[in-house]
Amino acid sequence: MQQKTQQSKLRQKKVVDFHVVKVACKECSLHQLCLPRSITGADLEKLDEIIERKRPLKRNEHLFQVGGSFNSIYVVRSGSLKTYSPTVDGQEQVTGFHLPGELLGLDAIGKGKHPCAAKALETTSVCEVPFEHLEGLAQELPTLQHQLLRLMSKEIFDDQELMLLLGKKTAEARLSAFLLSISLRFKQRGFSSTEFYLSMSRNDIANYLGLAVETVSRMFTRFQEDGLIKAERKHIVIKDREMMQKIAGMNDCCEDPVDDQSQLFV
Repeated sequence: MQQKTQQSKLRQKKVVDFHVVKVACKECSLHQLCLPRSITGADLEKLDEIIERKRPLKRNEHLFQVGGSFNSIYVVRSGSLKTYSPTVDGQEQVTGFHLPGELLGLDAIGKGKHPCAAKALETTSVCEVPFEHLEGLAQELPTLQHQLLRLMSKEIFDDQELMLLLGKKTAEARLSAFLLSISLRFKQRGFSSTEFYLSMSRNDIANYLGLAVETVSRMFTRFQEDGLIKAERKHIVIKDREMMQKIAGMNDCCEDPVDDQSQLFV
């Protein structure tokens, strides 16, 4: 009974409250995470005016497709999405997973077209920020322009980290690093860093990490047997973070302070 109650509470955190989808930035629960500290008052109202709250996406519904024209960047308000690129044999190559407070679409700025597609992993709501309006506002607010450069830099860094992960680490190191990364991202958003749901499938995780599905399943089983995690379907409990960090080759990865300026909007 206690376990069911805990699972119910975790599910409630994922449920979209359709009554607050159109809430203003200053009233949003992710305000402190996603907005630069220096944007307040009248500047915040200017920013809020250009943001459009799109209707919630259903599971497997696309936010944008490969080759689609770039007009806006997007911020996840609730739920989660995956980005992927089609391969020559018609399959999907997963390139990322995006949680509340995280941005999508920055990689389309250069060529004006989306190089990947974005699909909802569950019921998901996003904010749409028309890039043309954002550029104009950034000229008025230097801190906003600085934040855009920070975000682009972070995109490059994340790509480099992924290449390092896929190129040099063992299967168990890849999965351990992935779970610790998700843990940290949940922690930064005010959720538990030791107990959470994975909205992505084992297939998607394997695809993203460059592993076979059977290998990922075997690693999950081994981690449970070794007492590192407890996994019941998509419900994950991290039990031995220190050992997982050693396996992943990370140092206190889940103890980093929250970077309040790592994102722009919500």
